[in-house]
Amino acid sequence: MNSDTRTIPFIKASACGNDFLLIDSAVAPPNPEGFTRRICDRHLGIGADGVEWMSPHFSSDVEIRLINADGSHAEISGNGTRCVAAYICATQNKERISILTGAGTRICSLISYRESEYEFEIGMGEAKVDPELIVNPGHGEVRGIPVSIGNPHYVIFVPQFPDSWQAQAARIQRLPSFPEGVNIEYVTANGRHDICARFFERGAGETQSSGTGSSASAVAAIATGRADSPVKVHAPGGTQTVRREAETIFLRGPARLICRGEYFL
Repeated sequence: MNSDTRTIPFIKASACGNDFLLIDSAVAPPNPEGFTRRICDRHLGIGADGVEWMSPHFSSDVEIRLINADGSHAEISGNGTRCVAAYICATQNKERISILTGAGTRICSLISYRESEYEFEIGMGEAKVDPELIVNPGHGEVRGIPVSIGNPHYVIFVPQFPDSWQAQAARIQRLPSFPEGVNIEYVTANGRHDICARFFERGAGETQSSGTGSSASAVAAIATGRADSPVKVHAPGGTQTVRREAETIFLRGPARLICRGEYFL
């Protein structure tokens, strides 16, 4: 092996199939966006929905900055934050973890753990729900609820998931109505405390799950009278629970530490 070869250590973790690489910012290469695209590639890299770049912080256990798989920056990922909390819990034996994200500080409280899987509840802060917004991505109008959980979402309630919803979601993301892009959720309401969701996220496309997306979906369902707190959000990657206490949203779900390794530059 070439003695000049440089390696970047990483941890891979997953929260309900929404997978992330956790990397110390101190070892970041000069172009972290380009590097993130390379390492997240599912054929030529390790494969992930994004990288959580971790740094020390004076008032929190860790500061994280999320770069999506396509190299774009995002304010926060609920699932990515939970993955970082699992890593901090495993390495520092902490049960209450303060994480500074691009959307502010989030407190992760350990509920349980078994081997490499940890369950946390995160205080996601307040949600902002706007009135219904009608858009036309082509082939007819779409009605949805804009929600902010520190990052932008557009929640579309449907009786069943339409064919080629991914293509429609991609078109919606490009509309002028969302100048900063938007995370898209398609949601079916299956009872007062259960909804099913599909996610199409900025910078990653279709994902198996989403923490902020689950929060936004549940909040929109509550705000429109389709559900009551707490709400179980069922997705292809697993189930998360969202509850509202006063004006604060809490997200509960698992995170699994998968492996550690080194990526060759």
